[in-house]
Amino acid sequence: MAIQLRQICLIAHELDSTIENLSKILGINKCFVDPGVGVYGLENTLLPIGRNFLELVVPVKEGTTGGRYLTRRGGDGGYMVICQADNKENQQAVRQRALDNGVRIASESERETWNICQIHPGDMIASFLEIDWDVNNDFNGNWQPAGGLGWEDKVNQSVTKGYQGVELQGPDPVALAELWGKVTGLPVERDGSELSIELNNVTLRFVEATDGRGAGLAGLDLAVSDRDHILREAKERACYVSDRQVDICGVHFYLHET
Repeated sequence: MAIQLRQICLIAHELDSTIENLSKILGINKCFVDPGVGVYGLENTLLPIGRNFLELVVPVKEGTTGGRYLTRRGGDGGYMVICQADNKENQQAVRQRALDNGVRIASESERETWNICQIHPGDMIASFLEIDWDVNNDFNGNWQPAGGLGWEDKVNQSVTKGYQGVELQGPDPVALAELWGKVTGLPVERDGSELSIELNNVTLRFVEATDGRGAGLAGLDLAVSDRDHILREAKERACYVSDRQVDICGVHFYLHET
């Protein structure tokens, strides 16, 4: 079984200024706007990071799940870990393991060539886990949440190459890691105090929440090609933390040389 991270979703109060920070600092381009998220009271924009995607959503109506999440976490932050399974059977197996472990399905859409299954963030503790299946079975190309194809000419890897990892935090990182392991069907690896799960292309890291914001998607590990560009732009936009970290949209972006 292979599970590929295809998209990370962040949530913010304001769309345009946050997109500008993300695009200018990370050197990435806008590629797609999905009007379908309007049914959830949201608006969005997607930007490719390598062959995968960074999405920003913003609530545009009162009383949305996204709005409540912003309130619970005390501001902008990480929202969803969106993955692609290598076939429909494995996607459905993740769905069933969630149910077998008392985890609710928040939303799903059964389509002829593309299925979405969003697993409840309250039960997954740190974020939504979305597991999708696409008949094209292409981990590096066709991706329906980004409109299928047509985004390739927007890819720019001269500054940011791609994802390396996702940092999920909670009050009990051991329990958090074990839950994600049970639902994904993947083993939890331990290296001293470090807990992780290996997806096909990235590492999920589980850490203790110590920032007062509670459980959530706290950080992203990025492979970068031009650290100087990122740091220069981050300093101009008050997003600089250190030469190895910039914070954008309430998320820690950890910079790793390719």
